Amino acid sequence: MQEHRRYCSQLLVLLVLFIISLYVVPILGKNGNGLIEVDVGVILDADDHMVGKVSQTCISMALEDFYALNQNHSTTRIVLHKRDSKGDVVEAASAAIDLLKNVQVQALLGPQRSSEAEFVIDIGNKTQVPIISQATSPSLSPADNPYFIRGAQNGSSQVESLTAIVQAFGWREVVLIYEDTDYGRGVVPFLTNSFLGISTQVRYQSVLSLSASDDHILKELYKLMTMQTRVFVVHMLPFMASRFFTKVKQAEMMNTGYAWIITDGLTSLLDSMDPTIINSMQGVIGVKPYVPKTSQLENFKVRWKKRFRQENPDVDIFEMNVFGLWAYDSVIALAIAVGRSGIDASKFKKLHAKENLTDLAAIGISEMGPRLLQSLQNIEFNGLSGKFHLLNGQLQPSSFQIVNVIGKGDRGIGFWTRKYGISKNLCLPISKNYSTNKDDLGAIIWPGESNVVPKGWEMPIGEAKLRVGVPIKTNFKEMVSVRRDPQTNAVIATGFCIDVFKEVMDHYLPYAVPYEFLPFETPDGKSAGSYNDLLYQIFLGLKFCVHLQNYDAVVGDVTILSNRSRFVDFTLPYTEAGVAMIVPFKDDDRKNAWIFMKPLKMDLWFTTGFFFVFTGFVVWVVEHRVNEEFRGPPGKQVGMIFWFSFSTLVFAHKEKLTSNLSRFVVIVWVFVVLVLTSSYTASLTSMLTVQKLKPSITDIRDLIQRKEYVGYPDGSFVEGLLKNKAFDTSKLKNYSTLEQFDEALSKGSKNGGVAAIFQGLPHVNLFLSNPKYCAKYTMVGPIFNTAGLGFAFPKGSPLVPDVSRAVLNVTGQDVMTRIKEKWLGEEATCAEQDGAKVISDSLTLDSFKGLFIVAAVASFSALILFLSIFLYENWETLASHDSSIREKLIAVAKTFHEEKDNSSDASKRKPATGEGMAVPATTTADCPQSPATSDSQLAEWVFSHDEGLSTIETGTPIHETIEIVESSEER
Repeated sequence: MQEHRRYCSQLLVLLVLFIISLYVVPILGKNGNGLIEVDVGVILDADDHMVGKVSQTCISMALEDFYALNQNHSTTRIVLHKRDSKGDVVEAASAAIDLLKNVQVQALLGPQRSSEAEFVIDIGNKTQVPIISQATSPSLSPADNPYFIRGAQNGSSQVESLTAIVQAFGWREVVLIYEDTDYGRGVVPFLTNSFLGISTQVRYQSVLSLSASDDHILKELYKLMTMQTRVFVVHMLPFMASRFFTKVKQAEMMNTGYAWIITDGLTSLLDSMDPTIINSMQGVIGVKPYVPKTSQLENFKVRWKKRFRQENPDVDIFEMNVFGLWAYDSVIALAIAVGRSGIDASKFKKLHAKENLTDLAAIGISEMGPRLLQSLQNIEFNGLSGKFHLLNGQLQPSSFQIVNVIGKGDRGIGFWTRKYGISKNLCLPISKNYSTNKDDLGAIIWPGESNVVPKGWEMPIGEAKLRVGVPIKTNFKEMVSVRRDPQTNAVIATGFCIDVFKEVMDHYLPYAVPYEFLPFETPDGKSAGSYNDLLYQIFLGLKFCVHLQNYDAVVGDVTILSNRSRFVDFTLPYTEAGVAMIVPFKDDDRKNAWIFMKPLKMDLWFTTGFFFVFTGFVVWVVEHRVNEEFRGPPGKQVGMIFWFSFSTLVFAHKEKLTSNLSRFVVIVWVFVVLVLTSSYTASLTSMLTVQKLKPSITDIRDLIQRKEYVGYPDGSFVEGLLKNKAFDTSKLKNYSTLEQFDEALSKGSKNGGVAAIFQGLPHVNLFLSNPKYCAKYTMVGPIFNTAGLGFAFPKGSPLVPDVSRAVLNVTGQDVMTRIKEKWLGEEATCAEQDGAKVISDSLTLDSFKGLFIVAAVASFSALILFLSIFLYENWETLASHDSSIREKLIAVAKTFHEEKDNSSDASKRKPATGEGMAVPATTTADCPQSPATSDSQLAEWVFSHDEGLSTIETGTPIHETIEIVESSEER
């Protein structure tokens, strides 16, 4: 038993020792002090690159500061293993493999160059080791590389601040200049799209290789000088930028009128550049991430300078930069993540044994990498660089500071934030809106020590004047005309369009632009083509960088059209818009034998006739049973229907109406007739006494349906509009002069001329203002809509917005009226057209709808009321069950045809009876009744009072009673 117990005790001790060997010994680490050592690799370009040197010192100091503050709480300690990439991609990749394979590091800091980081990040993805790098190229994304942690701001985060600067100064064109590296190319697409969002065009992109010679750089700069654009955005690192700006100064492109903007990669490192390079960059504007000034940062800078000077005694120029601060904060973030992740001494999990494994495959997969990545991806604290916030592996951008290179360094002139835009300080009220106002920036010293904001473009070198193309015209010379001085051969341009252009350029532009007019002509002085040909020369010169006709703009009576705007940019129009047609006046209508029909339109004639008949019918229906005038043979009754209603036209009806219903209908109808006759009389009087000048054609569809010939100015865009409107091409004729217009319109379409001529509104007004033509022709339209006349410039020209604003100012001033009166004459100077009307004078049904509605309501109301009373009186007949429907209708019709008894006239007529009526009569011996006495005589004798019965005198004897029975049929 004792041996058994001793054996169990030994097994228990061995088990405890085994557990201690598994867990306790690794925890003690290599140095046996109880701390877990975590190996971390550092890959920096420490020999030649200033950012690498600065970051190397910052990384070492970051670990010392972190563990000095957390020595009593931290159970892990990071051990750094440094490697030098020597600025080479292959060296960086080799260093990463060495650290992962031989040292088995749990994380990698660096490299900082985007080209080097790309390869190392791929290695980190395969081995599941977090790679913390300050590579800023947008092409490297944590979203696409799960083990990539960007410890710097994305290069694309500065794009909005650069765009805000360009927008603040109203520059419409920029040139991008960048180095041919992953860093240089990465941000270009973002810049281009952002500039397009503010209607700023990237006119040209200049790409410079790191190995480019000085001569090549100068050649590229001279090429840029030949362009109009004077705003340049430079995206380079200090190595290439030092050479570039030295040559910019040499090419005299750092003078007045130029604007240079540099990105954050260069702006953040200005303090580390040679003073001679800074001297060649005077007046440059740049953006860089804003680092708030704190006492902690100032104390660190003092310690860092002392430490850096000890480690790099051979470096004369050195200053702390934001990349060093990001490196410092990245190490702090890594140390926090290591402590939170609970990392142990586990290393790499080897892959299944295979033959001929590569170095990368032999490394395996880190067991602690995923846990460390999870702790590192989302971390936030206040670091030396400000708020250091990693979100999904990406450092979140902060505010940007806008600086101006002056003297030996840069000077802050403002800030940009995503919420407020450009501002002079960061302490802003919550209610402030986003702004890109240049007045929110401090004073800027531009290149050439100028205080004037560059307008963003200049005339190219060797060309002191804007070359303005002018068309050669044979007609409408009041619009534009070109001739040469016989002595000096100088071009003299005149006309309405020319004067407007001169006014705009000379008095309303905010800057001076010298210009000269060049005619679009052949060597023999004739027109070199149509307006489309003239405009296309601008496009060809811009596209192929040659000037076939040496034009920078086109001025003339050029209409703004959508198809033309594909090749050139137009300013805002300075004249009215549209295309109208010129047509002759009609002959005088007073010679027309049927002019009496003209006052009323046919629809009004027919409606009036219908109501005449309908009103007569309603009156006949109401009066037929009670009025002797409306009874008789059928022919008489039909004639009465027409006669009575039409007699109201002259108020000559002699028939007396007995029914109040018919009287109401006639009263309303007489009022309608009164209004109609008065209107007809007024219209006819106007037609007979006043001459009306009416166009012969008022609708373009009439021209198409009748297949009339129509005209248009030679070389005008109107030809295309007419073809699009389905005009037969064989029916189109072109003319060159106003005399030809007059001759063609006078002949007419059937005599070898045209029925109408189509032209733009400014030209139509000019033609009709001529006393020779205003009495013969008139304008109809506008028929087609156009944008009016405008000035043409090359696509994307920076002059277009400024000239457009100037055009608005000119058109709103009295000077425009004076120019019009000078060349186009005063409006409405043709007295013959004072009575001209484009619309017909005939009265339409629409003007009398209300009257006819009233008449209809009155007539129908009277008719319905009459029928209701009539049917009510004959309801017994209609409700009878002894007769068929046909018999009922016949009985009702027979009743309607019969004359109705009117009790008020009983004293004047025989009593109508259907029943027998007893009448007392007296006979005397002295006066016996004669058998020959008529019924009427008897009635007169018997009915002596209003009651219809005679009174018998008192005492008169009654000998007999006579019963008189009389039927209506006997009457």
